[in-house]
This record gives sequence, C-alpha cells and structure tokens, in this order.
Amino acid sequence: MNVKIDIDITPEEMRRLMGLPDVQPFHEELVDRLRENLRAGAEGYDPLSLFKPYMNSAVNSVEMFQNFMNGVMGGSAGSKEK
Repeated sequence: MNVKIDIDITPEEMRRLMGLPDVQPFHEELVDRLRENLRAGAEGYDPLSLFKPYMNSAVNSVEMFQNFMNGVMGGSAGSKEK
C-alpha cells in the first residue's frame, strides 16, 4: 500500500512547522555590514571576520551533537582519546 501526501506550504511555513530559527535578521545584518565595508573600501577587510563570533558556537554545537551520538551508540564508535 502506498500513501502519498502533498503539502503545499511556503519555505517560511515549513521553517515554522519544523521549529527552525528565523535567520533572516542575521542574514540582513550580515549583508548590510558587508555592503558598508565594501562601499567604504576598507583596506585589508576580511569578510570572514563577520562570522568569527558565530563559528565558536557552531563548532561547540557540532561537538555536543557528536558526543550525544557517541553516547547513544554506546560510546565506542568514533571515540577519541584525550
């Protein structure tokens, strides 16, 4: 037996349905800051420096997820020695 369900929703509605965060304000702020710096012609400007405050939390989140998965799998798969 096959069951097919078609759901016609927008990406915004899907994001809310899945409980994902709204990153639109972050995106707009990032693009605005990038435009300002490019217009100013900042010498030696590194666009990746905008992401540095967010990268530490992203790395920590990935590590926490990996630790969680190791715990779920019994801790033997992919364990690292420190």
